[in-house]
Amino acid sequence: MNINKYRIFGSFKSTIIHTFLLSVTMTCLFPLFWMVRSAFMSNQTIFVDKSLIPQELYFNNFSTAWIKGNFAIYFLNSVIYTVCVVAGIVLVASLAAYAFSRLHFPGKNIIFYLFVAAMMIPLPGSFVPLFVLMNKLHLINTRFGYILCMINVGLSMSILLLKTFFDKMPADLEDAARIDGCSKLGIWWYVALPLARPAIAVIVIFNSLNVWNEYILATLLLGDTKLMPLQRGLMVFQGANSVDYPVLMAGLTMAAAPIVLVYLAMQKHIVKGLSSGAVVG
Repeated sequence: MNINKYRIFGSFKSTIIHTFLLSVTMTCLFPLFWMVRSAFMSNQTIFVDKSLIPQELYFNNFSTAWIKGNFAIYFLNSVIYTVCVVAGIVLVASLAAYAFSRLHFPGKNIIFYLFVAAMMIPLPGSFVPLFVLMNKLHLINTRFGYILCMINVGLSMSILLLKTFFDKMPADLEDAARIDGCSKLGIWWYVALPLARPAIAVIVIFNSLNVWNEYILATLLLGDTKLMPLQRGLMVFQGANSVDYPVLMAGLTMAAAPIVLVYLAMQKHIVKGLSSGAVVG
């Protein structure tokens, strides 16, 4: 009898938990579904047709947003910024994290703690000095200036994650590589980076999401429409199509689809990368 009561209670508890999680999931997914649904409707039917699946689909909303809304330029800019920023963060953060973890030099701990402390400073708090610095370097309204700023934004978290990973790397691997004639850079390239692939995957995913969805810094530094990333271009596009809701929803769908697909394809690496720091090798 006690076993049956325990099973009934366990089943009831599991049902409640799964019902709650399912409701939260539906709450999060429904706005995305409604956005995609609205993207296939006309401006005349979007407030009239209340069905979940539109009775008539309008695919020309996407071509209108892509061509007339300059989404091709915005999309290409976002791809360029994401690739360059993520590559720069991985390169700089891995070198810095390896130095903080495996090398000895004066002021190492102080510099590392400054990087960690920088994570507590909100991005808007650095707008004034950042704008002044970029203006003096004549990097306002340039791709290079925006890429440099975005690399700086993602460095602190990336260095902290990689340093934690490198701290657990066995010293025997370094000794073996040194015996084989590897320099410090050779050990970083041939030993440390291959072992840190799970952590690097996490850094790539998080920073890709950050760069792709970034808006505030792009508004501050980029005024030329030919240089704007996708999220900044969306606001310009919204101002020009504030009453054409289906075309606007089509633009939002095209902006969200790539990063959602990347996240779904790479989500298993997030858990693996965050937990693999405990075991290296």
